[in-house]
Amino acid sequence: MTIDVAAGESRIAALCALAQRTRDLMDAVLATDVGEDELLAVSAEMAALTDRLSAAVRVSPQSFDIGPDGTVRHLGNAAIGAANPYAVPLTVEHVPDGGVRAEVTFRPLHEGPPGGVHGGVTAMALDHLLGQAVAAAGLAGMTGTLTIRYKALVPYGRPVVVSARHTRSEGRKTWAEGRVALPDGTLLAEATGLFITPTEWMNRRVTYTPQ
Repeated sequence: MTIDVAAGESRIAALCALAQRTRDLMDAVLATDVGEDELLAVSAEMAALTDRLSAAVRVSPQSFDIGPDGTVRHLGNAAIGAANPYAVPLTVEHVPDGGVRAEVTFRPLHEGPPGGVHGGVTAMALDHLLGQAVAAAGLAGMTGTLTIRYKALVPYGRPVVVSARHTRSEGRKTWAEGRVALPDGTLLAEATGLFITPTEWMNRRVTYTPQ
């Protein structure tokens, strides 16, 4: 696949700013206690804004491109996409031992059990970090299996650290381990993942820089 260097960075910046405003709106919708008349008025304004944005649409989400710093980015990704209002978004970085990590504060929007993050949201964060740990090791792959052990409630509104590292590879199979913990190291969830490298990718070494 050939990825062209991104053009129109000012427009992309505006799109990412819009996505963040939309996240703020989603948080406000979840927490609002305004009256019915105001809810109806805001809903009508949102319908008008939706019509304006729908005046020109793509057939697929924002795809991979290369940022001005030369790194591959995926602005439409559900976990890390700065242009995707659904994304947290996660910001992933390398760690000295060869793994990856992301410090994140989940929001009330991500609630599952009262006071805690939905297990599926935790799973998405772990799946993404495991996949990026595999990519950082030079063998990008698709998730084959994901096993998660939930140890304690993952809180929202407080920082947590999601981390992962590559453990071993056999042919097209690569394994990684990950965890979600409080900043003091208290374990909240841990995971193992098996990733399968598509045959057509086997002769390609991945040069990976986290977003």
